[in-house]
Amino acid sequence: MRALRSAYATALIVMAGLGSAAQAADYKSVGPGPAVLYDAPGLKSRKVFIAPAGMPLEVVISNGDWSRVRDVTGDLSWIESKALQPKRTLIVEVPQASAHSAASETSAVVYTASKGVILELAEPIASGWIKLRHRDGETGFVKASEVWGE
Repeated sequence: MRALRSAYATALIVMAGLGSAAQAADYKSVGPGPAVLYDAPGLKSRKVFIAPAGMPLEVVISNGDWSRVRDVTGDLSWIESKALQPKRTLIVEVPQASAHSAASETSAVVYTASKGVILELAEPIASGWIKLRHRDGETGFVKASEVWGE
């Protein structure tokens, strides 16, 4: 009985450790070309979406050649792992996001981006503001609450 309790306690500790590891989000982006998202891991599965190049995705689980991912809408699907790249991008979630010259609402607006625009992470995320690069090359600070993929 004591051995059973010990095994049970060990299993609980391991599961608790896995649970906290699962909480850490792993974001990647679609590679240089569009990629197909599927409803199951396999090329013969139903195609559910064509993800554009650079689209940020949260990797929920990676299983060798396939990764289970979550998109900005919260939908889960599967993608070939080779279609993902570590380059970090974020997508605008609000009707219009303003990128400022500094991490402050009182600083000058460098550019604006509409909902659905993909922006590249320019610096590590810190303090509620994220420095992002527009595809035109401009960089600016956007409120973290206005984008998805961090």
